[in-house]
Amino acid sequence: MKYVIVGGNTGGLGAAARLRRLDEKAEISVFEKGAFVSYSNCSLPYRLSDTVDCDEKLVLNTPQSLKASYNIDVRVLSEVTAIDRKAKRVAVKRADGSKYFESYDKLILATGASAVIPPIKGIEGANLFTLKTVEDASRLYAFLRQNGIKNVTVIGGGFIGVEAAVNLKEAGYNVALIEALPQILNTFDYDMAQILQKEMLDSGVNLIVGDSVASFEGSDAVLKSGTKVPAGAVIMAAGVRAESRLAAEAYLELNARGAIVTDANYRTSDPDIYAVGDAAEVFNALTHKKFTLQLAGPAQKQARQAADSICGRTVRNTGFIGSSSIKVFGLSAASTGLTAAQCEREGISYDVSYVLPQDRVSIMPGSRMLHYKLIFEVPTGRVLGVQAISAGEAVKRADVAAALIKTGGTADDLRDLELCYAPPFSSAKDPANYAGLVACNLLNGAYRQARVDKVRDLVKAGAYILDVRPAAAFARGHVKTAVNIPMSVLRERLDEIPKDRPVYVHCRIGQTSYNAVRALQGNGFTNVYNVSGGFAGICYYEYFNDVTLKRDPIVTDYIF
Repeated sequence: MKYVIVGGNTGGLGAAARLRRLDEKAEISVFEKGAFVSYSNCSLPYRLSDTVDCDEKLVLNTPQSLKASYNIDVRVLSEVTAIDRKAKRVAVKRADGSKYFESYDKLILATGASAVIPPIKGIEGANLFTLKTVEDASRLYAFLRQNGIKNVTVIGGGFIGVEAAVNLKEAGYNVALIEALPQILNTFDYDMAQILQKEMLDSGVNLIVGDSVASFEGSDAVLKSGTKVPAGAVIMAAGVRAESRLAAEAYLELNARGAIVTDANYRTSDPDIYAVGDAAEVFNALTHKKFTLQLAGPAQKQARQAADSICGRTVRNTGFIGSSSIKVFGLSAASTGLTAAQCEREGISYDVSYVLPQDRVSIMPGSRMLHYKLIFEVPTGRVLGVQAISAGEAVKRADVAAALIKTGGTADDLRDLELCYAPPFSSAKDPANYAGLVACNLLNGAYRQARVDKVRDLVKAGAYILDVRPAAAFARGHVKTAVNIPMSVLRERLDEIPKDRPVYVHCRIGQTSYNAVRALQGNGFTNVYNVSGGFAGICYYEYFNDVTLKRDPIVTDYIF
């Protein structure tokens, strides 16, 4: 059996290695148009800060090592230019321009995705770079240093754009990041993204959201708002699209967004051709719809399953939920499953549990606040998604949720999970348990909540906002219209609280105010709401827009 694979990185080489393990006698050839295979493209931004201190460390395997370990014939600088489905062969162009044909029994397309370069006026005159390959990273690294560049503009606030901006700033450059949407990193909801945007701002990045590049003057970006952003180099990270030209020209079925359509076994509309990785569509385990997912972990899983299918093994495709993480200066951030925004677009009935516990026992060194947002289905309680952000341990919390989502877990399951505990690592009631408890209370109708993104509107409307923190904490910073009745004296001052209109109760993070809400309910109040996330959540939500839009804050001072 002869297998030909187009694309020499995660998906392609994952499939090749699996095929070799299943079929020792097979002839396996991998074609890569670039000079490198098996490189860590997720690590490319870290080359810019010298976190990865040489190009060679980005490359995990070479054609020679793959031949020695797996008996795989890897050909670099060899671009597959066409597929002849009838003759079952591909056309290959060498670096010197010469061409030849290679036959196959089974073909796997792992062609990845290409960077989107928008047709912006003047872009041809900019010192423009992308960050998709080792060659890209090497070229950019050298250009910045050899030309004494000080100012760099990054266009696009996805993973590559944010990681490039962070690493460039850490390397000492003046960095602007421009994102046309109202927020960076759309794997997080708008409220959670504000925490990351604050971190970018505090770390010295000129972060511009809700604006886009209208034209270039040299490498200076002129925005639609009229703002001019000076730079000596521009990194285009405005998105990627499936690299499906080969498939299209071979008349394989594509979806509306240009990704290659596959079945449950990653087989295309041609039974002898498979597709995996960024170029192929996959199944969403939560929405039950097809989508594209540009992540290395899913690409590896697809590659293995495609190889299993080719070799006659039974494949059970469980779909994907999209789990990812990112480091933004001092913060770790992770998300899994659906965001609240996705639930709204899909018409899924949901609610949110937003809690801000410490990531470990608070008296332990290194204890940090953890922002944990749980999205769950109503009325089933099925866990749909989690977003976690902290200067401490956030990623493992999303990992726990990812495992639960893939097994169909509910808020009750999250509440009851028995997770490892010791004071330096967690608390006896893990943040995941805490979020599950809050979700169960909401599902049971134990109380009602108001989210931090509604507080500004409540202030403008003159709503009654009750702050139950101690007077000293209130004095350090509070919502401007709030009334302070500390929890310690709340029961003695019930007659000061109105019963004829809604009362919105908050403390620092939402826990004491929940106790206050329960106490008020026990004393006949039916008009009370707990503000999830508390005053800390309000501050994190409001800060970035207050500073960048120069708007009037709704708080007297922020607490962080």
